[in-house]
Amino acid sequence: MDGGDEMRRLLLEMRERATGRLERFTASLDDLVAARRGESDDDEHDPEGVTLSSEWSRLAGLVDGARAELSQLDEALLRLDAGSYGVCLGCGERIPLARLEARPFADRCVPCASRARPRR
Repeated sequence: MDGGDEMRRLLLEMRERATGRLERFTASLDDLVAARRGESDDDEHDPEGVTLSSEWSRLAGLVDGARAELSQLDEALLRLDAGSYGVCLGCGERIPLARLEARPFADRCVPCASRARPRR
């Protein structure tokens, strides 16, 4: 794919932002864990506010999401280094540029990604 340097720059910028989010979310989760040690098991520290369990769950989800994004970005950078960036892992065809612009870490074209998505 042409524009490899531009894509590398974009992927690295995205990785830096995701790393920053992961650090912030992890620090917030660590703070919450420390605060929870002092709370009672009923978890209702403020009847008007969010329970610690709810906040814990929200932050854990954000941490997991940031880690998943970092993993996808690292895999995209590896594909870029290997010369296979922009090639669909499902069908082997080129991933359209519009998809890569919208989702730079995409590893499948839209039809293959749709087939790979688990049904609910």
